[in-house]
This record gives sequence, C-alpha cells and structure tokens, in this order.
Amino acid sequence: MGDDSSTTFSDGGAPPRVVIVDDHRLFRSGVRGELGDAVDVVGEAGDVDSAVQVIERAQPDLVLLDVHLPGGGGVEVLRRVLARHPQIRFLALSVSDAAEDVIGVVRGGARGYVTKTISGKELADAIVRVADGDAVFSPRLAGFVLDAFSATDAPPVDPELDRLTQREREVLRHIARGYAYKEVAKELFISVKTVETHVSSVLRKLQLSNRHELSRWATARRLV
Repeated sequence: MGDDSSTTFSDGGAPPRVVIVDDHRLFRSGVRGELGDAVDVVGEAGDVDSAVQVIERAQPDLVLLDVHLPGGGGVEVLRRVLARHPQIRFLALSVSDAAEDVIGVVRGGARGYVTKTISGKELADAIVRVADGDAVFSPRLAGFVLDAFSATDAPPVDPELDRLTQREREVLRHIARGYAYKEVAKELFISVKTVETHVSSVLRKLQLSNRHELSRWATARRLV
C-alpha cells in the first residue's frame, strides 16, 4: 500500500493485488471477468498446496478464498500462510452459508465471508474494503460471527457431523433443504454422479436409510 499508511485502496490508487483460490477453474475465470479492472489478479489456485505456493510467490494484498478445497480446506490455507505472512488479508467466498463454515474461517484469520450469490460489483467492493482492513460479511452471516465470539464457550463438537467431509456437509445441507440432485450439482459446480456418491457416503456414515431420514437428522441439528 506504499509508504503512506493513510493511503487506502478505496482512495482510488492502484487496485489491490488478489489471488483467487477455488477448485473450479471455470468459476475462477468467471470471477476474473466479473471483477474486471477493479482488482489486479496476480495468481490462481485450485487446491491447498498450490494455493500456498502461489500466495508465497505473488505476495498479494488479499486472497479470495473458497472454504472447501482439496487438501484440507480454506482453513488449512489460512493456517499455513498467516503463520508466515500475517499482513495478507483473506476474504472467504463460498456457496456455503453454514455457521460452522463461517466461524471456522473467521477463527482461522479471514477478515470477511461472502456467499457466491454476491454480484460482481459487491464482490469488488468487499475485496477493496477487506484489503483496506475492514471486516465484511454477507448480512445473514454477520450474526453467526457475533454469536460465536460473544459466547463464553466454544460450540460443542458433534461426533456424527465430524465424520463427514466439508463437501459431504455441503451436499447434506442442500439435500435436507429439498434440492434435487441436479440442483445440488448446479449449486456446487459438481456432477450429478458426484452428488449421488456424496449422498450415499453421508447415509452410510450416519447410518440413515434415505433422504427423508437425512432431512430429519439435519433439521434436528439446525443445519438447514
């Protein structure tokens, strides 16, 4: 940001240098296109290891980070990067609006969390604000953060939920909300066959018989 500590990206100077981390190449391309000249994209990555390497090399002002990534998820990227480069800002961008995902990345060091329903203009504004040091959250998600950090105790661990991977939890929430397999696939940028595989795995791990039992299980735990 230069030698003048009072200068911010929102003052109209050079745009923030950004690395986009998401496991879907087409989505990364779409984000690039939506952001246009509002930011300077200096790198991309699709998994944890490559993200850490790209961030180390590019030294961006901000990382736009997906929560669910191959190799350990967004929290692992935060852990490995911020230990050595605490000045780099992170803004989470995810299809997930689940409280545990929001709280997890915020505890890990992210300065904001927005969902993929955000417009390109809103996303560019959020990037600039977080790069300037602000905290930015989609309105509904801000409540999760306030509740989590005002609580005296950490939320209890659910051993059954802990058996599921982050992607399985995403699929579970969508199915429990009544989404068809095709709709889940479109929302999560995965194939219908992959959705079916995740659902089968969730049912097996939770010892449930069908999606109706799965919906009841998720509702009882307030995951939907």
